[in-house]
Amino acid sequence: MGTLSSREEVEVLRANQSDRTPVVFVHGLWLLASSWDRWRRLFEARGYATVAPSWPDDPDTVEEARLHPERFAHKRVRQVADHHAELIGRLQARPALVGHSFGGLIAQRLAGTGCAAATVAIDPAPFRGVLPLPFSALRAAFAVLGNPANYGRAVALTFEQFRYAFANETSEAEARALYQDFSVAAPGAPLFQAATANLDPWTEAAVDTANPERGPLLIVSGEKDQTVPWAIAKASYLRQRRNPGLTEIREIPGRGHSLTIDSGWQEVAEVALDFVERHHPALAGPPAGVARRPESEGWASPTTH
Repeated sequence: MGTLSSREEVEVLRANQSDRTPVVFVHGLWLLASSWDRWRRLFEARGYATVAPSWPDDPDTVEEARLHPERFAHKRVRQVADHHAELIGRLQARPALVGHSFGGLIAQRLAGTGCAAATVAIDPAPFRGVLPLPFSALRAAFAVLGNPANYGRAVALTFEQFRYAFANETSEAEARALYQDFSVAAPGAPLFQAATANLDPWTEAAVDTANPERGPLLIVSGEKDQTVPWAIAKASYLRQRRNPGLTEIREIPGRGHSLTIDSGWQEVAEVALDFVERHHPALAGPPAGVARRPESEGWASPTTH
């Protein structure tokens, strides 16, 4: 049985009927799919069809999320990746992927299966093989990792925790506005999975960096990010650079982890859009050798894993 929500079904149908090149946005912890709304308008204006999946069973609005924080509990990396893979499989053309934070890890995991034409991972959470663990990243994650019982819980950030982990490079007033407009609870399990990935050979927080069908990949790092500092982003890049495909990294000066939602979001969106436009042009149709399929069949990657 499929796991897509009615909203996601409608967005997939709209993308397929548009005959535009699809872009799938993958959000991370403590945010909802709606955090991509401004990005989607920008990409749509440039000729793309955008889809922003939720994590399974996420509420659609911040208001609903705060009334039912328990709905975020128990979600794991594989469950979230499989949900996105199901949605991508319904698209009639191979999409570009844009992910932030844990969404950046999920986007890289998906790209490693060969389902993406191009991928942008923004301040991506670390996967197995990424070794640096700076103190600031540990402090940012301590709201969850500080209590082992949080593995099976949904955890909301206090404003002070959000300020440190997300909005350290914004004004106090903007930080409070971002907290009010965007911050929701998040499952604890993915953070524990990432934190123990290098100790667990079977971890779900793993990425196939060797698959030649991965496609072009850009890693974007906020210079002042305390949750995913440059050391983590660079280590992810060095792992991914072993891939035969194009791998790039870009640092955005003076930006923290909130770089996708704060007042400077468009600067980052333009960087991502430029990369996608160079490697997955709008209205380009399906990749070479992949024919359009009937809507009921969706698009299938030529690579099987």
